[in-house]
Amino acid sequence: MFIVESYPLSVVFCVITMLCWGSWANTQKLVQDKWRFELFYWDYAIGILVFSLLMALTMGSIGEAGRPFLADLGQTSTPNILNALLAGGIFNLANILLTAAIAAAGMAVAFPIGIGIALILGVLLNYLLVNKGDPLLLAIGVALIIAAIIINAIAYQKKSQSKNKASTKWIVISIISGILMSLFYPFIASTMDLVNFKNPEAGKMTAYTAVVIFATGILLSNVIFNTILMKRPLEGEPLSYSAYFKGKFSIHLIGVLGGSIWALGNLFNLIAAGKAGPAISYGLGQGATLVAALWGVLVWKEFKGGPPIVNRLIIYMFALFVIGLALIIIAGV
Repeated sequence: MFIVESYPLSVVFCVITMLCWGSWANTQKLVQDKWRFELFYWDYAIGILVFSLLMALTMGSIGEAGRPFLADLGQTSTPNILNALLAGGIFNLANILLTAAIAAAGMAVAFPIGIGIALILGVLLNYLLVNKGDPLLLAIGVALIIAAIIINAIAYQKKSQSKNKASTKWIVISIISGILMSLFYPFIASTMDLVNFKNPEAGKMTAYTAVVIFATGILLSNVIFNTILMKRPLEGEPLSYSAYFKGKFSIHLIGVLGGSIWALGNLFNLIAAGKAGPAISYGLGQGATLVAALWGVLVWKEFKGGPPIVNRLIIYMFALFVIGLALIIIAGV
């Protein structure tokens, strides 16, 4: 299987993760006027599993290093399989809420708040799991990102003409999503031998097997979480399953594409974790917040029409995010 063997390459993989995780939501934005996010999310979850399985059977099965996918799957212990499934369920609940917030409040709001909080808590939890990286630089980087999140929330409130219930509701949902999002990564990281990807410990998974089991957990939990949201939506009328099957093939394909983009980022992040450490790999990958905010501000014009102070706040937010992410990268050198 393909293994990353240098820190610079692991950073490149994390940057690709950042681009993928910060860009997949554009597929949801493309269809949101025709297709409710609950319906989009079925195709998104299917896309994650199909792409993860494809990568496991190709990149995860070629070459002589490590265990090929099917052999690795056969020797994985039951507790590790259950942990990876649980990670998929936790992520899925968090991501459904994030997708709802994106549909209602926009990428430039939901991502910086939701994924920014996930970055902060996730870096802390993953550092406790594997103490890799300079703790002082990580702490300063995280502190700057906290400041960026606060500024982003203030900008959104001002753009929305302040403190109405609608804007507050989606900020709260983004916060809940971020807290949940920070919890999944330690579960999936614990199923892999992060010290030795070439000859992983018996019972542990390679990254390629982990993403497949994780993606299976996403799709299985979607039957519960998304069904509940369809029957009791956060916004709009209840939906039936028949509405999903009425969608055009092109719309379904866009959802699958969104899931595939996210899955590529997820795989590259876990491959990079062996060299960079889970705290840095996760933290840098969640720099997706910055990418998503750029899409939201520059392409989707989500802050257009706000008072002049909003533009200044957005500039401050971007500056703090860039410096914070740079410190997280340097922390692993």
